Amino acid sequence: MGHRFEKHDEVTLDATPEQVWDAIATGPGIDSWFMGRNDVEPGEGGTVRTLFGGYAPESPITSWEPGKRLAYGGEQAEDGRFVAYEFLIEGRGGGSTVLRMVTSGFIPGDDWADEFEAMSKGGALFFSTLATYLTHFAGRVATPLTVFGPPVGDWERTWSAVRAALGLGEHVSEGDAARFTVDGEVVEGVVYSVNSQTLGIRTPDALYRFLQGFHGSLVAGHHYFSTVDTTRTENVWQAWLAGLSQEGNDR
Repeated sequence: MGHRFEKHDEVTLDATPEQVWDAIATGPGIDSWFMGRNDVEPGEGGTVRTLFGGYAPESPITSWEPGKRLAYGGEQAEDGRFVAYEFLIEGRGGGSTVLRMVTSGFIPGDDWADEFEAMSKGGALFFSTLATYLTHFAGRVATPLTVFGPPVGDWERTWSAVRAALGLGEHVSEGDAARFTVDGEVVEGVVYSVNSQTLGIRTPDALYRFLQGFHGSLVAGHHYFSTVDTTRTENVWQAWLAGLSQEGNDR
Protein backbone atom coordinates (compact mmCIF):
# COMPACT_ATOMS: atom_id res chain seq x y z
CA MET A 1 0.00 0.00 0.00
CA GLY A 2 2.09 2.91 1.25
CA HIS A 3 1.47 6.63 1.22
CA ARG A 4 2.54 9.38 -1.18
CA PHE A 5 2.71 12.85 0.34
CA GLU A 6 3.45 16.48 -0.45
CA LYS A 7 3.67 19.16 2.24
CA HIS A 8 3.93 22.94 1.68
CA ASP A 9 5.34 25.45 4.18
CA GLU A 10 5.76 29.20 3.77
CA VAL A 11 7.13 32.01 5.92
CA THR A 12 8.02 35.67 5.44
CA LEU A 13 11.37 36.48 7.00
CA ASP A 14 13.19 39.63 8.04
CA ALA A 15 16.29 38.31 6.28
CA THR A 16 17.86 38.79 2.87
CA PRO A 17 17.71 36.16 0.10
CA GLU A 18 21.47 35.74 0.50
CA GLN A 19 21.08 34.94 4.21
CA VAL A 20 18.32 32.44 3.44
CA TRP A 21 20.44 30.79 0.75
CA ASP A 22 23.39 30.45 3.12
CA ALA A 23 21.09 28.79 5.68
CA ILE A 24 19.75 26.14 3.29
CA ALA A 25 22.62 25.59 0.85
CA THR A 26 25.82 25.45 2.96
CA GLY A 27 26.98 22.91 5.53
CA PRO A 28 27.43 25.45 8.37
CA GLY A 29 24.05 26.99 7.55
CA ILE A 30 22.21 23.65 7.71
CA ASP A 31 24.15 22.77 10.89
CA SER A 32 22.50 25.79 12.50
CA TRP A 33 18.88 24.57 12.25
CA PHE A 34 18.57 20.94 11.06
CA MET A 35 20.14 17.85 12.65
CA GLY A 36 23.68 16.58 13.07
CA ARG A 37 26.62 17.60 10.90
CA ASN A 38 26.00 18.58 7.29
CA ASP A 39 28.07 19.04 4.17
CA VAL A 40 27.07 20.45 0.78
CA GLU A 41 28.82 19.71 -2.50
CA PRO A 42 27.38 22.69 -4.40
CA GLY A 43 25.83 22.80 -7.86
CA GLU A 44 23.31 20.73 -9.76
CA GLY A 45 24.56 17.15 -9.58
CA GLY A 46 26.18 17.86 -6.23
CA THR A 47 25.19 16.29 -2.91
CA VAL A 48 23.76 17.24 0.48
CA ARG A 49 25.15 14.95 3.20
CA THR A 50 23.94 14.64 6.79
CA LEU A 51 25.44 12.63 9.65
CA PHE A 52 23.88 11.97 13.06
CA GLY A 53 23.46 8.94 15.27
CA GLY A 54 24.87 6.55 12.68
CA TYR A 55 22.41 7.85 10.09
CA ALA A 56 24.19 9.20 7.01
CA PRO A 57 21.85 10.03 4.11
CA GLU A 58 23.22 11.50 0.89
CA SER A 59 20.80 13.46 -1.28
CA PRO A 60 21.61 14.43 -4.87
CA ILE A 61 21.03 18.08 -5.77
CA THR A 62 18.54 18.34 -8.66
CA SER A 63 18.23 22.12 -8.86
CA TRP A 64 20.74 24.82 -7.88
CA GLU A 65 19.82 28.47 -8.50
CA PRO A 66 21.66 30.55 -5.87
CA GLY A 67 19.36 32.94 -4.06
CA LYS A 68 16.28 31.51 -5.81
CA ARG A 69 15.77 27.74 -5.79
CA LEU A 70 17.31 24.63 -4.29
CA ALA A 71 16.03 21.06 -4.65
CA TYR A 72 17.57 17.79 -3.53
CA GLY A 73 16.68 14.18 -2.74
CA GLY A 74 14.16 12.07 -4.56
CA GLU A 75 16.17 8.92 -5.24
CA GLN A 76 13.95 5.86 -4.75
CA ALA A 77 14.93 2.85 -2.67
CA GLU A 78 14.04 -0.66 -3.83
CA ASP A 79 10.74 -0.50 -1.93
CA GLY A 80 9.85 2.85 -3.50
CA ARG A 81 10.69 4.99 -0.47
CA PHE A 82 11.97 8.51 -1.15
CA VAL A 83 11.94 12.03 0.25
CA ALA A 84 12.62 15.19 -1.77
CA TYR A 85 12.99 18.81 -0.67
CA GLU A 86 12.49 22.00 -2.66
CA PHE A 87 13.19 25.52 -1.37
CA LEU A 88 11.92 28.60 -3.23
CA ILE A 89 13.26 32.03 -2.26
CA GLU A 90 11.56 35.30 -3.20
CA GLY A 91 13.08 38.63 -2.17
CA ARG A 92 10.71 41.38 -1.08
CA GLY A 93 11.10 45.09 -0.34
CA GLY A 94 12.84 46.26 2.80
CA GLY A 95 15.24 43.33 2.87
CA SER A 96 12.57 40.73 3.67
CA THR A 97 12.22 37.34 1.98
CA VAL A 98 9.46 34.80 1.40
CA LEU A 99 10.68 31.23 1.80
CA ARG A 100 8.57 28.34 0.54
CA MET A 101 9.47 24.71 1.21
CA VAL A 102 7.91 21.66 -0.43
CA THR A 103 8.54 18.23 1.10
CA SER A 104 7.36 15.29 -0.96
CA GLY A 105 7.90 11.57 -1.02
CA PHE A 106 6.58 8.06 -0.53
CA ILE A 107 6.46 5.83 2.56
CA PRO A 108 5.95 2.14 1.72
CA GLY A 109 4.03 -0.50 3.67
CA ASP A 110 0.64 -0.81 5.34
CA ASP A 111 2.02 0.66 8.59
CA TRP A 112 3.05 4.01 7.08
CA ALA A 113 0.78 6.15 9.29
CA ASP A 114 3.00 6.28 12.42
CA GLU A 115 6.10 7.06 10.38
CA PHE A 116 4.27 9.77 8.45
CA GLU A 117 3.03 11.36 11.67
CA ALA A 118 6.55 11.40 13.14
CA MET A 119 7.93 12.85 9.90
CA SER A 120 5.23 15.54 9.83
CA LYS A 121 5.71 16.54 13.48
CA GLY A 122 9.48 16.59 13.12
CA GLY A 123 9.26 18.49 9.85
CA ALA A 124 7.14 21.18 11.49
CA LEU A 125 9.83 21.62 14.17
CA PHE A 126 12.64 21.82 11.61
CA PHE A 127 10.87 24.43 9.47
CA SER A 128 10.03 26.47 12.57
CA THR A 129 13.68 26.19 13.65
CA LEU A 130 14.84 27.39 10.24
CA ALA A 131 12.54 30.42 10.49
CA THR A 132 13.63 31.10 14.07
CA TYR A 133 17.29 30.83 13.13
CA LEU A 134 16.90 33.30 10.26
CA THR A 135 14.89 35.68 12.44
CA HIS A 136 17.17 35.72 15.50
CA PHE A 137 20.56 34.29 14.47
CA ALA A 138 20.97 35.02 10.74
CA GLY A 139 24.62 35.13 9.72
CA ARG A 140 25.78 33.22 12.79
CA VAL A 141 26.92 29.59 12.79
CA ALA A 142 25.87 27.10 15.45
CA THR A 143 27.54 24.04 16.87
CA PRO A 144 24.93 21.26 16.53
CA LEU A 145 24.42 18.65 19.23
CA THR A 146 22.32 15.51 18.70
CA VAL A 147 21.91 13.10 21.61
CA PHE A 148 19.70 10.01 21.81
CA GLY A 149 18.25 9.02 25.18
CA PRO A 150 17.30 5.50 26.29
CA PRO A 151 14.14 3.77 25.00
CA VAL A 152 10.91 5.28 26.31
CA GLY A 153 8.15 3.03 27.60
CA ASP A 154 5.46 5.63 28.24
CA TRP A 155 5.55 8.75 26.09
CA GLU A 156 2.74 10.55 27.87
CA ARG A 157 4.56 10.35 31.20
CA THR A 158 7.92 11.15 29.66
CA TRP A 159 6.63 14.30 27.96
CA SER A 160 5.04 15.35 31.23
CA ALA A 161 8.43 14.93 32.92
CA VAL A 162 10.13 16.92 30.13
CA ARG A 163 7.69 19.81 30.49
CA ALA A 164 8.11 19.86 34.27
CA ALA A 165 11.92 19.82 33.98
CA LEU A 166 11.76 22.76 31.57
CA GLY A 167 9.59 24.79 33.93
CA LEU A 168 6.53 24.52 31.69
CA GLY A 169 2.94 23.60 32.46
CA GLU A 170 1.07 20.63 31.08
CA HIS A 171 -0.43 22.71 28.27
CA VAL A 172 2.36 24.46 26.35
CA SER A 173 1.96 27.19 23.74
CA GLU A 174 4.39 29.16 21.60
CA GLY A 175 5.62 32.17 23.55
CA ASP A 176 5.55 30.42 26.95
CA ALA A 177 8.54 31.15 29.18
CA ALA A 178 10.83 28.21 30.02
CA ARG A 179 13.33 27.96 32.87
CA PHE A 180 15.48 24.90 33.52
CA THR A 181 18.82 23.81 34.94
CA VAL A 182 21.52 21.93 33.03
CA ASP A 183 24.85 21.05 34.63
CA GLY A 184 24.18 23.51 37.44
CA GLU A 185 23.44 26.40 35.06
CA VAL A 186 20.01 28.05 34.97
CA VAL A 187 18.73 28.56 31.42
CA GLU A 188 15.85 30.86 30.53
CA GLY A 189 14.13 30.99 27.16
CA VAL A 190 10.86 31.03 25.25
CA VAL A 191 8.97 28.26 23.45
CA TYR A 192 9.11 28.86 19.68
CA SER A 193 7.61 25.57 18.47
CA VAL A 194 5.49 22.83 20.03
CA ASN A 195 3.37 19.88 18.96
CA SER A 196 2.54 16.48 20.39
CA GLN A 197 5.96 15.00 19.52
CA THR A 198 8.37 17.95 19.59
CA LEU A 199 9.29 21.02 21.62
CA GLY A 200 11.66 23.89 20.78
CA ILE A 201 13.00 26.62 23.10
CA ARG A 202 14.97 29.70 22.06
CA THR A 203 17.46 31.46 24.36
CA PRO A 204 19.77 34.40 23.54
CA ASP A 205 22.56 32.03 22.47
CA ALA A 206 21.02 28.63 21.74
CA LEU A 207 18.10 26.63 20.34
CA TYR A 208 17.08 23.67 22.51
CA ARG A 209 14.93 20.99 20.90
CA PHE A 210 13.35 17.77 22.12
CA LEU A 211 11.90 15.16 19.78
CA GLN A 212 9.99 11.92 20.13
CA GLY A 213 12.25 9.65 18.11
CA PHE A 214 10.40 7.33 15.72
CA HIS A 215 12.43 4.37 16.99
CA GLY A 216 11.45 4.96 20.62
CA SER A 217 14.00 7.31 22.18
CA LEU A 218 13.76 10.87 23.43
CA VAL A 219 16.16 12.94 21.29
CA ALA A 220 17.86 16.24 22.05
CA GLY A 221 18.75 18.21 18.91
CA HIS A 222 20.28 21.49 20.08
CA HIS A 223 22.20 24.35 18.42
CA TYR A 224 24.71 26.47 20.33
CA PHE A 225 25.71 29.91 19.04
CA SER A 226 28.51 30.23 21.59
CA THR A 227 31.63 28.25 22.40
CA VAL A 228 30.78 24.81 23.75
CA ASP A 229 32.75 21.74 24.84
CA THR A 230 30.95 19.23 22.62
CA THR A 231 32.05 16.04 24.40
CA ARG A 232 31.23 17.34 27.87
CA THR A 233 27.92 18.80 26.74
CA GLU A 234 26.91 15.56 25.02
CA ASN A 235 27.58 13.66 28.26
CA VAL A 236 25.57 16.20 30.27
CA TRP A 237 22.57 15.88 27.97
CA GLN A 238 22.89 12.09 27.83
CA ALA A 239 22.49 12.01 31.61
CA TRP A 240 19.67 14.59 31.46
CA LEU A 241 17.71 12.52 28.93
CA ALA A 242 18.31 9.30 30.85
CA GLY A 243 17.00 10.89 34.03
CA LEU A 244 13.91 12.28 32.32
CA SER A 245 13.13 9.00 30.57
CA GLN A 246 13.48 7.08 33.84
CA GLU A 247 11.32 9.58 35.68
CA GLY A 248 8.67 9.35 33.01
CA ASN A 249 8.65 5.54 33.09
CA ASP A 250 8.53 5.49 36.94
CA ARG A 251 5.58 7.86 37.32
